[in-house]
Amino acid sequence: MRKEEYLAAPRRKRLAYRIYRNPFVLFGPGPALLFLFFQRFSSKGAGKKERHSVLFTNLALLAIIAVASSTIGLQTYLLIQLPVILIASTFGLWLFYVQHQFESVYWARHEFWDPLRVALEGSSYFKLPKILQWFSGNIGLHHVHHARPTIPNYNLQQCHDDITAFHAVEPLTIRTSLKSLRLSLYDEEQKKLITFRSLKSPASG
Repeated sequence: MRKEEYLAAPRRKRLAYRIYRNPFVLFGPGPALLFLFFQRFSSKGAGKKERHSVLFTNLALLAIIAVASSTIGLQTYLLIQLPVILIASTFGLWLFYVQHQFESVYWARHEFWDPLRVALEGSSYFKLPKILQWFSGNIGLHHVHHARPTIPNYNLQQCHDDITAFHAVEPLTIRTSLKSLRLSLYDEEQKKLITFRSLKSPASG
């Protein structure tokens, strides 16, 4: 939410937003609810293609569970699958979260929206150790991906190295990315994400 939007919201909505943005909720039950429950339903206003995609995915999942239950047993399947889903979904959500949730992230209203700035300043360069970069398929080079989505993941690093425009994007490290956990509101005047605590300071109005 934007700072002004949050301050103008009813108390109940502000409380719900604070709970939702709490890291213990967002990265605790949040990923499991997202992948196991919310994504099993079509979004509001979804088209026929999207509804069919969700339906066929659900049917495929049911088929997998049925086959696994009849072979290794439902309990064994759940003991294997649930920990994998919970761990993978938490790390997956964090990767996508930090790629668009950092202090200097670019945000603009539609009439001032600049696609190139969105790619270079609205997506982070999450500079991971080489082994983690390999395991995550170069997903940290998200600014390059948004600038040219057709580039395959194995060429993202070379593209970043060869094009000087990408060098101006300040990288996030694992340590500096943790600051994003406290950032929950966008301040249009300061053009950056801010914390809830900063609302109490005079500089934040």
